[in-house]
Amino acid sequence: MMLFFVLKRIAWAILTLLIASWIAFVLVHLSGSTPGGVALGQSATREQVIAYNESVGWYAPWLQQYFAWVGQVLQGNLGVSLIDGRPIGPDIAKRLPVTAALAVLGTLVSAVIGITMGVVAAVRGGAIDRGITAFSGILLSLPAFWVGVLLVYVFAVQLRLLPATGFVPFAVDPQAWARSLVLPVLTIAITSAAGLARQTRASMGEALTQEHMRTLRAVGTPTWRIVYIHALRGASLPILASVAIQFIILFGGSVIIEVLFALPGIGQAMQSAVGSADLPFVQALVLVATLVVVVVNLALEFLNRVLDPKLRAS
Repeated sequence: MMLFFVLKRIAWAILTLLIASWIAFVLVHLSGSTPGGVALGQSATREQVIAYNESVGWYAPWLQQYFAWVGQVLQGNLGVSLIDGRPIGPDIAKRLPVTAALAVLGTLVSAVIGITMGVVAAVRGGAIDRGITAFSGILLSLPAFWVGVLLVYVFAVQLRLLPATGFVPFAVDPQAWARSLVLPVLTIAITSAAGLARQTRASMGEALTQEHMRTLRAVGTPTWRIVYIHALRGASLPILASVAIQFIILFGGSVIIEVLFALPGIGQAMQSAVGSADLPFVQALVLVATLVVVVVNLALEFLNRVLDPKLRAS
C-alpha cells in the first residue's frame, strides 16, 4: 500500500513538472520575442533574425521543440543564454545555494518566531492573546520592501553592524556569509512570522479543546506535557503545511528581497531574464522553481502520512 502511494505521488509529481514546463514553453513562444531578435539585437536585419531562428529550430512544430528541450534537460543540458551565450545550468547551480539559504533560514526563523507567538497566545489567552493577535496584524500589514529598507538604515547605515547589500559564498568566508544573510532573513522573518503565528494560534486553540485533552488534565498530566507534546503534536499538520507553503513562497517569490539586498539568487536571475527576454533562461528557471515546489509538496505529503495515524491506515 505504501509503495503504491509513493509511486502514485511520484507519477503526479512528474506530470506536474511536464504541465508546468509546457505552460512556460507556450508562454515563451507567445511572448512576441524570438531567439534571433534577442541574441542579435535591434541592429540585426529581418533576414538575419529569421536565419538565426531557423538555425535553432524556432519554426519547428511546438511539440517537436518541446520534447527536444525535455530530452536535453534529461541529459543535464538547460541550454545557453541568449544574452551572453553562457550555459544556463552552471549559472543556476551557482545561484541556487543563495536562494536556498535565504528561503531555508527565512522559513526557520519565521517558524520559530511565529510558532512561539501562536503557542503563547493559545495557552495564555486573555490580554496576552489579544496583544499577540494585534501585533501579528501589524506585522501582516508591513511591506517586505519597507521593512528591508528600515533594517538597512538602522543596522547598516546608522549602527554599521551589518553589510547593507551583497553576498559572500559560504566556502569563501562562513562568517561573512552569515553576516550577509542576517538582514534579508530578518526581513523575511518579520513579515512572515505573523501568518504562522495566527495559524498556530488557531490550530493550538482547537487542539487544546479536544476531549482527550480534558482527560489528560483530569488524570494529572503536567501542563507542559499537555501543551508541548500532545496539543502541539495534534496541531502540527496545519502548522507544517503553513511552514511548507512559506518556504515555497520564499523560494519562488524572493525577487524583492534579492534585488533589495543585491543577492545573486534565482529571483534576481528571473527578473533579469524576463527583463531581457532571455527565453531559454526563463524556461529553465521556471522548471527549477517548479521542481522545488513539487519536491517540497512530496516531502510534506510523506511527513503528513507519518504523523497522522488516519493517513497511515488509509
